[in-house]
Amino acid sequence: MERSLVRPRNGKIIAGVCAGLADRFGISRTLVRIGFVFFGLFGVGELVYIVLWVIMPKGQ
Repeated sequence: MERSLVRPRNGKIIAGVCAGLADRFGISRTLVRIGFVFFGLFGVGELVYIVLWVIMPKGQ
C-alpha cells in the first residue's frame, strides 16, 4: 500500500506539512522540521512550506 502525501489531522504543529512529508517518506517528523528550520535560515524554507501548505490536501 502506497502512502499518499496528505497533511494529517493528528500530530501536527502548525499546518501538518512536515508531518505529512515525514509520514510519506518514512522518516522522523523531527528531522523534517529541523530541515525546514535550517532551510528557513536561507529564506527558502518558508516559501516551500507555504506552497506545500496550499497544495497538500488534508488527511481523513
